[in-house]
Amino acid sequence: MNPRIHTTPLRDFPAWAVLERRLFDEIESAWRRFSELYAEEDGRLRFHGEFDSRDGVDDFYEAFFNWPAFYALGGSDEILAASKRHWEGITAQLSEAGMLTDEYENGYDWFHQGESLLFFYGLCAADPADERFAERARRFAELYTDPAHRNYDAHRNIIAAPHTGARGPLVGLGDQWQAYSAAQHEMRAYGLPLHHLPGIEAWDDLADAANADAMGQAMQALAVGDVPVNLAATSLVVNRWLYDGDERSADWVARYVDGWRERASANGGLVPDNVAPDGRPGGLHDGRWYGGHYGWAWPHGLHSVGMGTLIGGINASLVTGDDAPLDMIRAVLDTALDNAVTAPLSRTFSLSGGWRARLGSAAAEPMTLVPYRYGRDGWFDFGPLQLDLPTWLWWWTRDSSDRDRLDRVRAGHPATPEPVMPFRDKTEAGHEAPWLEYLAGALPGYPERALSMALGQVARRVAIMESEHPDLATVHLHFWQRVNPVVTEVLSQLITGTPQVLYNGGLPFSAVSYRDADRDRPGLPADVAALVTALEDDRIDLELVNLSMTRRRRVLVSASRFGERRLTGIQTAGERGGIHPGPSTAYADTPGTPFGESVGAADDGAVLVDLEPSHRARLTLRTTAATARPAHRPAVGAYDGAFR
Repeated sequence: MNPRIHTTPLRDFPAWAVLERRLFDEIESAWRRFSELYAEEDGRLRFHGEFDSRDGVDDFYEAFFNWPAFYALGGSDEILAASKRHWEGITAQLSEAGMLTDEYENGYDWFHQGESLLFFYGLCAADPADERFAERARRFAELYTDPAHRNYDAHRNIIAAPHTGARGPLVGLGDQWQAYSAAQHEMRAYGLPLHHLPGIEAWDDLADAANADAMGQAMQALAVGDVPVNLAATSLVVNRWLYDGDERSADWVARYVDGWRERASANGGLVPDNVAPDGRPGGLHDGRWYGGHYGWAWPHGLHSVGMGTLIGGINASLVTGDDAPLDMIRAVLDTALDNAVTAPLSRTFSLSGGWRARLGSAAAEPMTLVPYRYGRDGWFDFGPLQLDLPTWLWWWTRDSSDRDRLDRVRAGHPATPEPVMPFRDKTEAGHEAPWLEYLAGALPGYPERALSMALGQVARRVAIMESEHPDLATVHLHFWQRVNPVVTEVLSQLITGTPQVLYNGGLPFSAVSYRDADRDRPGLPADVAALVTALEDDRIDLELVNLSMTRRRRVLVSASRFGERRLTGIQTAGERGGIHPGPSTAYADTPGTPFGESVGAADDGAVLVDLEPSHRARLTLRTTAATARPAHRPAVGAYDGAFR
């Protein structure tokens, strides 16, 4: 039986709901303009340049990474069709350029592969019934689970190289880094890639051609064996498992992550960053646990190692039902916090540029700075601990100790000039702090402020699109992602109670999922706005508003995107004894007496909310871990029009 959900008439329209639907409308206009300006009819990007290295595949897909997510929130059918057209067009374009084999990247590091695959994962989750993407999901996953592709060494339980893909493990890092010169000015902030080469003590030593050659050759020679950013490959395999429940895929994920857990345990709990081809951590680095490609020493340290470790831990937890694999990311975060200092943000921090936009004038205030990297002289490169890592850890487990750690990190950040800073980078994240304040009841105006900020960011991107017209032969590969006008961070937070997706290869999880009951498609119906107002261990508070004054809207609500959590009960609020709309002779209707009622969960794991014109519903959803296997599926089952 579907429980009866009470609704009440809107006697005023909440500003957050009006802003939320306005944001939907503006994004719908903006993405169409983006496609018109920058894409051909078949979806490929207008680009007249050439690729001269293994890099670049991710940049083309990243321009559309969150378009399927917008559709799943309630965007138009047209943006889903456009997303598929762009994926197909870009895939053909990159194949013609020699960057892909059988529709998959020839081979590159998983820091970048994870970025490029966000678009693919989003499409799979948005339309699981599309067999073309289901087939690709199976085929792509087998690049790592099928020994014939050589990417994975089952005997040693390692991914065979830092650069892997459709052509198996690739040698070295590519031709562009045969020498590593100080002339690469954009890399200076990251310092020396390797810290133990004779005669190379500082960046300027790379100005000597012999030193540049020595560094390049050492980087090429050491680019073999496994590195922790490869843990993001588990998303590719889990994405396939969500389609068909393939047990070998689940076993592969659990076993591969367990291998890294064992190495971390042997290293005092902290995940090492390099494993030799023979399976020995530090085997090519004289036993050192640091120094691997995209590892603790270079270039991003905590940012890249932490991201891969967290993604792998969540994926292993999903397929096993056990949160123990997340102990690796807990150790990473605790180690960083235990070695923190208090100081203003230094310009020498390698990732300081983005943080200055996030903090504004608060960058000059004392704050908790953690070390992002470890080298021959110990921990270095101090900056604020990025909130996406501890936020996602707590969001996944809802564990009190993980919440305590998250609060410790938040307490170390300075107060910004505005609670919701107006910035946006390519990850489209960074507003976790005010959102968490809101969920804790300390920033009640966050929805309105955040939605206004998001509208401003759309407006800025549209203005750039109309004013900048780059030369298509020399355009920077990051241009399109810089002007992508689709914004989803705030919508994801407010509508589904979920942080922005982990950018280096996380799967598109969701705390709350919706389906338009009348159109039988994912997302909110037209005119309906949603707001998650509280998120706890087993409880989600939710408000739904129908802004239409003439049309009834029906929306199905379920807990979680892939069915990893289920509804156990619902608290619904209404009013008794009111008179609405009342006679025309009255100046206003007569509100009733508010009341709440507990009802059971629906048999199919979804609850139907029937919203009359200009009505709202307030719900408290009680959830627990599901016993059924998580899977790609429509957000909830299609509603057949009858209460059962």
